Amino acid sequence: MADFKASLSDAAPAPNLEPPLAALWWAAKGNWDQAHKIVQDEDDANSAWVHAYLHRVEGDLGNAGYWYRRAGKPVAKDPLQDEWERIVSALIEGGKA
Repeated sequence: MADFKASLSDAAPAPNLEPPLAALWWAAKGNWDQAHKIVQDEDDANSAWVHAYLHRVEGDLGNAGYWYRRAGKPVAKDPLQDEWERIVSALIEGGKA
């Protein structure tokens, strides 16, 4: 997690990041559009989880709910930063989604 957070000072995410982590990287930088582009066409549970988070950030809770269901995750109720950290941790720890 510390290395991932430290990489936020870079101009772009590491090229070897999986799409869900790359999207979370861009989300942390405030670039919602880039983050959304990365996960919108992915078809795995981790990408759906990140997609849900992004729509929650956007304030589109109905769309977020759809993506949480696709990810097999409960709808998050905690602060956005806490959810971001929880998803990043899960993905770094081996893609537990």
